[in-house]
Amino acid sequence: MKLKPDFITQQIEDVQFMVSVGALSFNGIVRNNETAAFIVDALKEETTEEKIVDLLCAEYDVDRETAANDVAGIIEKLREINALKE
Repeated sequence: MKLKPDFITQQIEDVQFMVSVGALSFNGIVRNNETAAFIVDALKEETTEEKIVDLLCAEYDVDRETAANDVAGIIEKLREINALKE
């Protein structure tokens, strides 16, 4: 899976904004917290949910279950706005 090219990100101070620039099904801006931004950045390259969980565990002091739940939640939200190419 990968973030669709119709979505771009911009970091402003400590906040990442994701903007829809061509998506037909979503027309807006998403404000990502640090965890969501990390996951979205990982999705800029072709990857899997499992690989993102591995990256999150390696980067932060978080247990695997919490990381997996966070990744699944963010990916579900991205699916809802049709931001993922799967």
